[in-house]
Amino acid sequence: MPEPVSGQSFSYICGMIPVILNRKISRRIENGHPWVFANEIAETEETLKPGEIVAVFTADKKFVGKGYFNPGSQITVRLLTRDRNEEINDQFFLNRISSAWAYRQKIGYTENCRLVFGEADGLPALVIDKFNRHFVLQTLSLGMDLWKPAIVNALSEIFPSGRIYERNDVPVRTLEGLEMKKGFLTSPFDTRILIEENGLKFEVDLDQGQKTGYFLDQHENRLIIQHIVKDAEVLGAFCYTGSFEIHAASFGAKSVLGLDISEQAIDQARANAVLNGLADKVEFRVENAFDALKKWSGENKKYDVVMLDPPAFTKTRENIKKAISGYKEINLRAMKLLRSGGFLVTSSCTNLISPQDFLDVIRSSAHDAGKELKQVLFNTQSPDHPVVWGLENTHYLKFLIVEVRGK
Repeated sequence: MPEPVSGQSFSYICGMIPVILNRKISRRIENGHPWVFANEIAETEETLKPGEIVAVFTADKKFVGKGYFNPGSQITVRLLTRDRNEEINDQFFLNRISSAWAYRQKIGYTENCRLVFGEADGLPALVIDKFNRHFVLQTLSLGMDLWKPAIVNALSEIFPSGRIYERNDVPVRTLEGLEMKKGFLTSPFDTRILIEENGLKFEVDLDQGQKTGYFLDQHENRLIIQHIVKDAEVLGAFCYTGSFEIHAASFGAKSVLGLDISEQAIDQARANAVLNGLADKVEFRVENAFDALKKWSGENKKYDVVMLDPPAFTKTRENIKKAISGYKEINLRAMKLLRSGGFLVTSSCTNLISPQDFLDVIRSSAHDAGKELKQVLFNTQSPDHPVVWGLENTHYLKFLIVEVRGK
């Protein structure tokens, strides 16, 4: 809970410019949410500079926390600490990243993992993925970007042989007034690397791959399919570099076909199949998955397992209805492609669509397709991407397996 301030000015106690919250706002911030929006601020000083560390107080002078300020962002303040005595300096970032690494080690993630997951690790707008001794960094806000040298120094101290690459070529940075860029933050190295996951090998392109080069958040979910794909004819849509499809082939699928619209992704998927000695068991094609699902469902093609792992269909609330329509379309078509008793493996990484909304989409798709469903599993992202209750953006991945019955 916020701590009251008595007998001293805000700036004297915290040594920084105060930001005072409106009186008539929800208790969301006081209850732990780290984001302060512009319309929640009652007053502050015009002398504040973008990226400056501020102290946040309620309207009745209770200390809430310290965070960085950006008047040009919809999220005007992102809180870093609730401890008024904790200084925001280089040591702060070393402590937070060390704590994040200790957590991953405790839950068994020591080679490949999301080392820092933004708000879930108390470092809002910071993402660091670890691929053995290679690290990919994203600073997605102005306030966090200013601390990049401290972050790089902290990584180098914790991992002395670490190689660091930044993938700040993401459009969300422009909302913070930042340029999109990528490049080396340590001495240059080969950005095409090999990793191992669940006993399989995958080539990861840190420079040209999507996001940070590889989707670590489906690590456990790729293992979960092992029993349903055995001896099955499997179709994978939106396959990217083939991680689910190669897992399916290694688990004994009769045949596996992976589709993706990106020729670069398909080339890498084929290379990954060769890397694991599975080139004769899995086929990859450059196809628009939407078109293929629609066409093949009309041709009465059938599979035992259909896997859907599409990219986020929207980044803004304005397009949620369109995204829901897209999810319904692909899941309805996928169900029509399944033999009765087959399995649909389907995902959504659109954080603006809640788990319940996603389940409603699947239920509606089944109704329109004339299918009956039996839920096998409903899961989220791997635990190195921890979900923090009350922080909706940390619970973004929905992963569902259902048995589908009907003509």
